[in-house]
Formats: sequence, structure tokens, C-alpha cells
Amino acid sequence: MSTAAVTYSTPTSPITRRVRAYFAPVNRVAGVPTVFDPSVHGAFSLASAPSPWIDLGWIADFSRKSASAVGALNVGSPAAPLVQMRESIGATLSFRCLTWQKLSMALSAGSEHMNLLAPAAGAAANGSGSKGAPAVALLAGSTATSLNVASVSAGSFLPGQMVVVDADYAGQTGYVGSGVSAAYVRSSASVNNDPDYVRRVSFNTGLVVSAVTVGGTTTLSLAQPLLAGSPASTMKLQAMAGFVDREGGSFFQEWSALFVMPGEQGERILYYYPRLQPVGGAQETSEALAAPLEWVTLKASFRAMPVIDANDGEQVLCFRSFLPSPMTLP
Repeated sequence: MSTAAVTYSTPTSPITRRVRAYFAPVNRVAGVPTVFDPSVHGAFSLASAPSPWIDLGWIADFSRKSASAVGALNVGSPAAPLVQMRESIGATLSFRCLTWQKLSMALSAGSEHMNLLAPAAGAAANGSGSKGAPAVALLAGSTATSLNVASVSAGSFLPGQMVVVDADYAGQTGYVGSGVSAAYVRSSASVNNDPDYVRRVSFNTGLVVSAVTVGGTTTLSLAQPLLAGSPASTMKLQAMAGFVDREGGSFFQEWSALFVMPGEQGERILYYYPRLQPVGGAQETSEALAAPLEWVTLKASFRAMPVIDANDGEQVLCFRSFLPSPMTLP
């Protein structure tokens, strides 16, 4: 009787090619981030992040910097260090987004990020978009991937059209937006009591890929599920032309973030930041290609905000995890 030899590997430094980024909402009202548990989800498929994480895709120039300071208590004569203590904690990070989309523009902008609603006829021009065409009510049976509207109202929602789905603004103050706290309203007067304001800032957006009419109902199928899931009965639909952000603004976005470095031998490095807030305004960089072409990418910079680790009550900014390749010595 023979026993096969066990083959194992000695630890090596990871070799990686790229970094992939994922972002998730922070509950601003409760101050609760989205939790990522590397012991449960650390080996997830990079193409299918666990809910509610949003895949930003591959990023470039990922850079982490610690701003934590350590001090020493000196005693005696001559003075000598007796104990060390953390005087402050801090951390920043930055990266370049390789795509332009709703999320990447919002991360780069730092403050409110808006949807360019399809304009109403004769609306006065405005830098962040004019008054939108009237919103359309959703019919019963709408889901996160299919929206039912009355056929007489479906003419503006042809395949290829971007749309936003959210509730009317009805005078509420505080954080607004379904799925993500997209803006903070101080007063109804500050947003002109605009019924479309929540949809103007909402992250609950989608792309129509097909429109099928049966009887008096048109079903619009979306390319991806809405971030906030199946729409509430009070939500309405508006067409979008694109996105707009601004230099300035008093609102600070806040996100939970996860960065993954997949290794060439099956290992994986993960950086989980429970709370990130932006530290800069809208930025982009240009990279020369074949003349006269240039590649324009978005740059995002953040400051890490603290959370309390439930395992021991320590105040922390980031969790760095490492999943070794199979059969590697610890």
C-alpha cells in the first residue's frame, strides 16, 4: 500500500497585472457601510460581485497612502521611549477609472452627480440640465429588469434610451435617492420644489434594450437590474440624455469600496474600505495615443473614514486580506 506524495508550495510574493474596483452604498441616515466579509465572499467571481456591490471594472494607477501617526511616551533622564501609541489615524487613496459611466463620473466628481433628463419642450436652458419632460407612471408588475408603462406614454423609451426610475420629490429634506444617498436636501426651496429633483440625482438608472407592446401596456426590458431593485408603486420613469457633474458643491458622497488584485498563481489581495469620501473635485487625465488622438480617463481621490471593528472594538480605516493560492504553506 502506497501513499501519494503531497505537493505544496512555499509562499512567494504575488504577481498581479491589474486592479479591479467595486463600490457599494453607505446608509447615510444610519451611518452604516456595506460590509464585505473576506471569509465568506473573498473568492467571488470577479465578473459577478456579491450584491449590492457595483463593478466599476479594471482601474489604473491605484495608490494607497497611510497618514497615521505613531508617537512615543518618553520617560526618565535621559528620556527613553516607554510605550508607543497611535496619535492619529488617516489614509487616502487614488486611482484612474478606465471607463466613463454614471458611477465613474460620480466618483471623480466628488459632490452631487446629476442625470441630464430629456428636456421638456420650451424649457429654459440651465448648466446642469433644464426642466425634464413629464415623468411617466409605472404600471403594476414592474420589476428591476422590466418596466411596464401605458403604451400611449411609451414613445420616448425606445431601445437604446437611458432612463431613471425614482419617486417624485415631495418636499422632503435630508438624503434623497433610492439605493444610494445621491444628494442632501436642506429645504424644498433650495431645489425649487422640483418634482423631478430626486430623479435628477438618482443612481437608479438603466438602459432600455427592448420595448414590447401588448394591448395598452408596453414592457421595457433593461440591460441590467435597477440598483434599488423592483420599483415601488410611487416611482416614475424619465428619459435621460446623459450625465453632468460640477466643480464645487457642499455635498460629500460616501461609498464602501473593495479593490481586488488577482495573482497569477491563484492568490488574491483584497482591500476593503468601509467608508470613503472624496477629497477632490472633478478630475480627468489625458494619455497620448496615435496623433492626434488622446485617451481621456477620470481620476478619483478619497479619504478613508473610520469604523469600529466588531471583533475587538478597534477603530480602523481599511481591511487588507490575502487569500493564498491552493496548497501554499501558511
